[in-house]
Amino acid sequence: MHASIHYSTLNSVAELIKQREVSPVELTNHMLSRIEAVDKQLKSFATVMVEHALEAASRAERQISSGHYRGPLHGVPIAVKDLCYTAGVRTMGGLRVRRDFVPDHDATVVAKLEAAGAILLGKLNLTEGALSAYHPNFDIPVNPWGSELWSGVSSSGSGVATAAGLCFGCLGTDTGGSIRYPSMANGIVGLKPTYGRVSRYGVLALAESLDHVGPMTRSVKDAALILQAIAGHDPRDATSLHDPVPDIASALDANIAGLRIGVDESYIKEGTDSGLVTAIEGVIDILQQLGAELVEVSMPKSDPIELRKLWLPITGYEALQAHADTFPSRAEEYGGYLRSVLELGMGMSEADYNAVMEERWEYAELFKDKLARVDAVICPAGGFVFEADKQAQYGNAEAMQAIVKHFQGQFTIPADLAGTPSLTLPCGFSNDGRPYAVQLLGSRLAELALCRIGHAYEKATEWHSQHPDV
Repeated sequence: MHASIHYSTLNSVAELIKQREVSPVELTNHMLSRIEAVDKQLKSFATVMVEHALEAASRAERQISSGHYRGPLHGVPIAVKDLCYTAGVRTMGGLRVRRDFVPDHDATVVAKLEAAGAILLGKLNLTEGALSAYHPNFDIPVNPWGSELWSGVSSSGSGVATAAGLCFGCLGTDTGGSIRYPSMANGIVGLKPTYGRVSRYGVLALAESLDHVGPMTRSVKDAALILQAIAGHDPRDATSLHDPVPDIASALDANIAGLRIGVDESYIKEGTDSGLVTAIEGVIDILQQLGAELVEVSMPKSDPIELRKLWLPITGYEALQAHADTFPSRAEEYGGYLRSVLELGMGMSEADYNAVMEERWEYAELFKDKLARVDAVICPAGGFVFEADKQAQYGNAEAMQAIVKHFQGQFTIPADLAGTPSLTLPCGFSNDGRPYAVQLLGSRLAELALCRIGHAYEKATEWHSQHPDV
């Protein structure tokens, strides 16, 4: 087994397992050893499930040896964000009030991954309750591209573990950008599916009408493979879609000639780092060379402060419902930032919530109308990774302004408000080695088209195959 196999794509290591060139047990031991060696510095894992992983790897090895190969996740070590229930294993959600919570059942997404034969290495760290700040009792995951760099919002552990070769892919969640920001910050692929495409049953909620579960990986094909494993209707989630899930992975190599890529230059450039703008212009050039057709679009007004003013009350009101068992009864156990957002929710009436939801749907319709005119709209994935102060990330609402001011929410919040899919992927590096990322926004259920475009770009470039020196 190659010493740097941990940086292989999920798809390539799956082929080695299928051909019995690599043993699931050997591979799982390698990954557990790597986590032991490097995660003391990176702090991406909240819980490492050593015994569980080794038992699952032994089982997978026996099944594959006897000719019962389940598919491309069989025997592959992965991880999940610590919002996802795992039967008999703590699920904390970055919350002090959940430090001792041990579910008696798996989240649907965890059950589906294990049914596909994946090896669950453990649970990944995140911000408190999946909002923007960390609880002081929890570790902040460290960006492997630079310890001084921000590692993203709530799915930060997922971004770090995937970028650093501590798993072959993982699950994140996205309520206002939490798959896309850490994918951008850590230089990996993140796929936020259509709302309802993936069940949220057994996933701790932040804001139920905004929460999405999706894959974070090192290639577009890997993201497609994980999405196919976790997507599909779940009767235990009332918002789960009945729409069939296409075989995205087998359709990735189709020509993208004639696909329409929407470009709004002012939308891309306003407030965006000039080096990132240049990198995205390079992506556009390559897609055009591959036969895609560029179409001018005019995205809805997208002031990030105004969008946040629309998003935050919805989040606060719905988060208060999600935390009803512990807030305000145990308010003293909450960190300052999440507490302030829950208090915002407490100050809202049902009429206030209905009014902001009406405004949300009006905006979402405008956004979806623009997306419907093309196969994808291209833009940044939430900005550019910045240097982040640790104390600010542990802070209250006032302290967090030092972090939030860098968020380009005009590129992340709309797809959560509208429930539409998006794909984030690496597209270069700054002069000082910080990752650049591009985002493809699509209409409802457009995951296949987004992945085809992203995969075509990956085949024409090498950015996704560059890894931090960990």
